[in-house]
Amino acid sequence: MALEPAGDEKTKAKAKSSAPKKAVMAKTAPDETKDLDQLNRGILESAFRIADRVQARGLFLIVGDPAEYKFPPVLLTRKELVLVVADAKVEEELRKEGKQVMSLPRIKLTRVGKIKLAVMRSLSKGLLSLGDRIVCVTGVNDIGTVDTIMVLHIGKESEILSSSEIGNLATMVRPEIFEELLTIAVELATQGREGKSVGTLFVLGDTEKVLQLSRQMIFNPFQGYPEEERNILDPRLRETIKEYSSLDGAFIIRDDGVVIAAGRHLNAALEDENLPRGLGARHAAAAGITSVTNATVLVISESTGTVRIFRNGKIFLEIEKPGQSKS
Repeated sequence: MALEPAGDEKTKAKAKSSAPKKAVMAKTAPDETKDLDQLNRGILESAFRIADRVQARGLFLIVGDPAEYKFPPVLLTRKELVLVVADAKVEEELRKEGKQVMSLPRIKLTRVGKIKLAVMRSLSKGLLSLGDRIVCVTGVNDIGTVDTIMVLHIGKESEILSSSEIGNLATMVRPEIFEELLTIAVELATQGREGKSVGTLFVLGDTEKVLQLSRQMIFNPFQGYPEEERNILDPRLRETIKEYSSLDGAFIIRDDGVVIAAGRHLNAALEDENLPRGLGARHAAAAGITSVTNATVLVISESTGTVRIFRNGKIFLEIEKPGQSKS
């Protein structure tokens, strides 16, 4: 049996045996970084070639902060490039540089979820139209690499955008109202409330008819307050909405963003064979109310955390909670 060095000699022996390993790690780390930089550059260059080939309307680069990916500056000046970032300060700096840029909420999303959210925001702003082709590039922010290229044909891509209704989104709702509501819904679906999953509905638009086809289940917590204090564009209201999201029933929100009611029961539930199996009363209510009104409904599934958006009785977009899909 070999004897181990004692005391200081033992410590020196350990240090000596570990020295080569540290040297190797120090040597390979820059190489790994260089490999990632080359990978990011290669993928983005390939995406631009694809965009040129399919005559894409734009190329969406969906990353946390482009500066962390070491993309060649010449690629970031292409006029068809839209940078989608996860930080308002980064967005402001890039916008000052004259780049096309938009931001997403700072929450964890799947790759496909980030693409869907970016496309939805572009459609609500009228930046994209039915029939447009776009190329999307994204990856994992945690490791600083892009690894996914996706080509979308707006209105014909049923897996990502499941209804041609999505092409008319800019005429359906006010962009700033829809974006704020979508952000709140995705945050609630992803984070829950006080550690618990949340399920609720947000009914946006055609308020008079929606009120006629619904009834109050509880005392309306928004009744009696000035309209300026009930608008979802007011940052102070966000936490209030999240707090009331645990109530049964739906939020009713006017076209201009004023919250009219919470805890509202929708009477126009629809049992539709086209709805995916396993969807419960909330989704049936969303399908029903949108089939008889011009409202847009965002539904959060309590069981899965998926956000589904309904128009004309149908789902036209699903944003899955991380862990619900393989993407």
